Amino acid sequence: MAAESLGRLEMQERILKTADRLFYLQGIRAVGVDTIAAEIGISKRTLYNYFTSKDALIVAYLSRRLKPTKTTDMPPAEQILSDFDRLERAFASAGFRGCPFVNAVAELGKPAHAATKLAVAFKEQRRTWFRQLLARLDVPDPDGLATQLMLLVDGAIAAALVRGDPKMARAAREAARVLLISAGAQISAVVATAEGRSKHRAGREARRRRVK
Repeated sequence: MAAESLGRLEMQERILKTADRLFYLQGIRAVGVDTIAAEIGISKRTLYNYFTSKDALIVAYLSRRLKPTKTTDMPPAEQILSDFDRLERAFASAGFRGCPFVNAVAELGKPAHAATKLAVAFKEQRRTWFRQLLARLDVPDPDGLATQLMLLVDGAIAAALVRGDPKMARAAREAARVLLISAGAQISAVVATAEGRSKHRAGREARRRRVK
């Protein structure tokens, strides 16, 4: 489909998808609006009809990634530790370039930029997710422990990016497990080890298939 024939919402989404991919893989500063427009097959002027400036496009790109993480009916400790398993899978992907929010703040270097506010909102959103799960575990100071878990997440992301080693998430997971146990959380032995987690996930998937 030619770019000119797309409806407004479709074109806006196409611009955002292209900007998301290029900004994340190549960097916000390295990618100009003209590059994004050229890849889509529109003029820079046309792009500005949808996003009035590069800053507006950056904000839209980050806002698109600001999606809440929902809790499930899984045990809280399992949800927390499984988040580090998710990180390991993300680290192992070919397109991993770190946290897009941290990357944006580092590249722009403008504390007053709206991107910084979005980054703070994202990190606080993730910390709140941890805190809600910790409150269900009835541990002392769930707020402080949530902050410690977020530091493990951010440290794992940075270490994996520098070292190129997805297993940094596994090390952070073990540290998170130790913190949870120290706080008095009960953790099933099934999800405490890599082998146990693998069998547990396989069993859960098998049960889901039987339900369907």
